[in-house]
Formats: sequence, structure tokens, C-alpha cells
Amino acid sequence: MKKNDKQKQQIENQEIQLENQLKRALADYQNLEKRIAEEKSNWVRSANKDLILKLLPVLDSLFLAQKHIQDEGLDLSIRKFLGLLSEEGVERIKTEDSQFDPNTMECVSVQEGEENKVLEEVRSGFIINGIILRPAQVVVGRQQIKD
Repeated sequence: MKKNDKQKQQIENQEIQLENQLKRALADYQNLEKRIAEEKSNWVRSANKDLILKLLPVLDSLFLAQKHIQDEGLDLSIRKFLGLLSEEGVERIKTEDSQFDPNTMECVSVQEGEENKVLEEVRSGFIINGIILRPAQVVVGRQQIKD
């Protein structure tokens, strides 16, 4: 009887060990699936970021043309371009009538004007999914120093 009970106990212990191994293997597999999905998502975002960075100079040219000519077709093209970027999680950094923010803007020039206020946007900046894609280049106001 004792031998039979001992064998039964060994089998139960072995069953518990195998069950624990199975649970660990399943957890490892689920973690692997999650990690692969995250890496794939990061890869897609990186590819999108690279493509968008290549397209931004085209948008810069459209903005420059818009400063010099008033054309409905050009305005429509820019709106569609910005709409497409927005669908991909890209937003333009707001600089008009705002205070200079070194986290999202790059000062390329200083002119006399209201202290620390953006006077002009030289090149648009963009954020993708909350991350700076490209800082806005701006002209910042500075009060005249009086002697």
C-alpha cells in the first residue's frame, strides 16, 4: 500500500510540474506575441515617419508658393495634404500668435517685437502621435534694449 501511495504522490507531483511548465510556456508564448506585435507596430510607425519626413519639403514648397500667390487649387491641395497627414497622426505645430516654446520650436532669428512671442513662421513644424517629428522654425520677438 505504501508503495502504491508513494507512486500516486509522485504522479501527482509530476502532473503539477507539467501543468506549471505548460502555464509558463503559454505565458512565454503570449508575451512573445505581444512583443512581436509591438515591434511590428514600431516598425510601421518608423517607416511612416521616414516617408513623412521625405514629404515635408514638398509641403514646405506649397506653403512658400501660397505666400506668393493666392490660388484656390493650391489652397485645396495644401488642405488635402494636411488632412492626409492628420489621418496618419501628424499635426502641425501651432506657432501663430503664440509664445516661443523651445520644446516644439527652433528660433532662427530675433527681431524687435513683443518679448518671446513668435512673429513669423519660417518653416512649419510637425508632431506625430505626440512626438516631435520636426520642430517649427520661427522668428521670435525681443524688446529693444534701451541704454
